[in-house]
Amino acid sequence: MLTTILVFLVVLSILVLIHEFGHFVVAKRSGVLVEEFGFGIPPRVFGIKKGETIYSINLLPFGGFVRLHGENTEDGVTDSKRAFINKSKKARIAIIVAGVFMNFILAVVTFSIVYFFSGIPRETKNVKISEVAQNSPAEKAGLLAGDIIRKVEDRQVYNTDDFIKLVEGSKGSEVRIEIERGPEMKIVLASPRANPPEGEGPLGVVISTTEIYFPPPLIRPFVGIYYGFKDSLTWGKTVILGFVKIIIDLTRGTIPKDVAGPVGIFAITSQAQKFGILAVINLMGILSVNLAVLNIFPFPALDGGRLLFVVIEAIAGRKVLPKVESTIHTVGMIILLLLIFAITAHDIQRLIAAGSISGFIDSILK
Repeated sequence: MLTTILVFLVVLSILVLIHEFGHFVVAKRSGVLVEEFGFGIPPRVFGIKKGETIYSINLLPFGGFVRLHGENTEDGVTDSKRAFINKSKKARIAIIVAGVFMNFILAVVTFSIVYFFSGIPRETKNVKISEVAQNSPAEKAGLLAGDIIRKVEDRQVYNTDDFIKLVEGSKGSEVRIEIERGPEMKIVLASPRANPPEGEGPLGVVISTTEIYFPPPLIRPFVGIYYGFKDSLTWGKTVILGFVKIIIDLTRGTIPKDVAGPVGIFAITSQAQKFGILAVINLMGILSVNLAVLNIFPFPALDGGRLLFVVIEAIAGRKVLPKVESTIHTVGMIILLLLIFAITAHDIQRLIAAGSISGFIDSILK
């Protein structure tokens, strides 16, 4: 449990620090005075001032923040030229979007690392058995994981649909299957079940046309980046559609069932940890995409909410009063905290009802 907590805190901290680092770098390059770059959540435990910025370690050891001069209002501004609120719309947009951009880049990097070490999946015309269920017709017939199915009753098999249709049409009777095992071709006789157990097909095999290959080491990082970028876009689309569904459910008065808060993320992290470091890294990429999409959502206190006020300023030709904007962001933050609290309470209830972390995760995915 202690290891899981540490992994959870490390993952969460990397996600938030990378996000805040994006704000930090672009703010510096835009000439904004960065007052503090902190690790953790205040109160401050330790801080060192380097140049004009305080780099701090805070009491709650996860996440982080960037404090910009004149971030919300003109109150306390001593250098108006270097205050965030007085920068051009282009500079403010760049600073706001930088955090989201960094989370997207982190996702690409993490997915690329996973592909580099675990290989690149690619589609083939080989229908390969990846798993054989115990006491199944496939096991009794002598089929093994790794066998490539070439024919069923003299009919060529090119994809999984071909195989499934041919087997389904032979349920309850003996069927002749031609397989490729290494350099040899073999014929086996199997009897597909008419009423297989739940979770198993008539033969009791898991099949796939996907294989894993490893490009040459020198080009593998570039291939990994390509597929990592594609995965980031795919997950981004999935997360956006998920948020749209949540909003539609809420407008209809339905409580979304597949939403998880900090407790849910902790539970998923604990499960990912069991499969090794690559699974945790892959989860970090998925969470990073989630954080990017969530932050760009046009809600007060989020980056998207701040971006919305810049857009309103561009359309209206003048700024919203800084104190009004600050108040709206404060209200938005209170609503977000209450929402997180409600989701956390709901997660705890589901975890207790499920009786185990795996059962809890199953309840999320259903």
